[in-house]
Amino acid sequence: MLALTLWAGLLGAGPVAAVTVEGMRTHAGPEHTRLVLDLSGPAQWSAFPLANPSRLVIDLNQGTLAYDPARLALAKTTLQGVRSAEKAGGQLRLVLDLTGPHEHTVFALDPVAGMGHRLVVDLRPEGAPPTAVANPSAPNATAARRDVVIAIDAGHGGEDPGALGPGGVREKDVVLAIAERLKAKFDSAPGFRGELIRSGDYYVPLRRRTARARDVRADFFISIHADAFDSPKPRGASVYALSQRGATSESARWLAAKENQSDLIGGVGDVSLADRDPVLAQVLIDIAMTGTLSQSLLAGERVVAALGGKTRLHSRKVEQAGFVVLKSPDIPSLLVETGFISNPEEARLLRTARHQNRLAEAIFEGVQAHLSEAPPPGTLLAWQEGQLAEAPRYKIRPGDTLSTIAARHGVDTAQLKSANKLASDRIRVGQVLIIPRS
Repeated sequence: MLALTLWAGLLGAGPVAAVTVEGMRTHAGPEHTRLVLDLSGPAQWSAFPLANPSRLVIDLNQGTLAYDPARLALAKTTLQGVRSAEKAGGQLRLVLDLTGPHEHTVFALDPVAGMGHRLVVDLRPEGAPPTAVANPSAPNATAARRDVVIAIDAGHGGEDPGALGPGGVREKDVVLAIAERLKAKFDSAPGFRGELIRSGDYYVPLRRRTARARDVRADFFISIHADAFDSPKPRGASVYALSQRGATSESARWLAAKENQSDLIGGVGDVSLADRDPVLAQVLIDIAMTGTLSQSLLAGERVVAALGGKTRLHSRKVEQAGFVVLKSPDIPSLLVETGFISNPEEARLLRTARHQNRLAEAIFEGVQAHLSEAPPPGTLLAWQEGQLAEAPRYKIRPGDTLSTIAARHGVDTAQLKSANKLASDRIRVGQVLIIPRS
């Protein structure tokens, strides 16, 4: 059984402080089960696996149990049960009965975001492949006329609630609701498909988020968050792209540092790329980032403009900062802060379906507009663009109307407007129209 087992508090002098397990809870993600122990204080502990049957043993020094493990929700987890026993010397032993061999990681978390000391146990079935988020029935990325794939990342999740606003509103809930609405909009647009990085209340490590985007062969990556500050006054939405040379402002630098700490809250640490040498990874980023960053900034400008028509803006330009989640060398990426959850008025709005839909609509409009003008190769949009490039042209003469031109060439008026990006039926003499192929 493979495992990463951490030992805490084994160095140093002084007596061991007593600790009580005050609660337990589980989180069932698509790739692992997480068990969280709520503790009265910092703990000294050790963990080791046992086989035949598969178990994980956790020993807490000077530990007591004030929670009944029978109350744990085990549905959809790979836990069969948790047993406890008191051992000599004041040691509390917890035995986790598992459905089979597992890899495990155990780590402690200090108090943060209204939560106290915790011991977190991550369990992954041994040999189980990562859960793919791609739609198996969707066309392959190399197929002609494929959909443009948009990876939509709802920030935080699971043990990491993100920012907390007035009335108990949690960032992780708000951004998942917006992400789901955004996916629905892309799914309903011809030539587009949305893919959620997380589809429920579980945590996904930052590097794994970009890896999942690559798994589904995403053409664009959008990470959705809700901002927060230590004052209730700031408000408004912001759009961020990656900065290769540091943040463009102090607020952007502070925000990137805050969001990058999510891995520590979620419990996996700020790790390097899992499957690449760090030096090689940096070289690849340097080579590829110039093109993707340019596309990110162009799309970001369209998203800022669209957001400005539907909500208050905190910044009227695309900010840049060193977000880990944006560091994908081959996928243009944006991080959208949908508003300040620390502002009472915006916290109220962010909880409403109407405002969530307006935000999703603005993000959709901006990204769709950019990708329609610069479609990725091999996509339906790129094919349509090629068809239009080869399509015949017609120069408007006196007396022409859009409907008569459409009828004369055997095309639909709506097709004619779409091919020429016309917002109305108004045309002018001398204007050249593309005549799409019916």
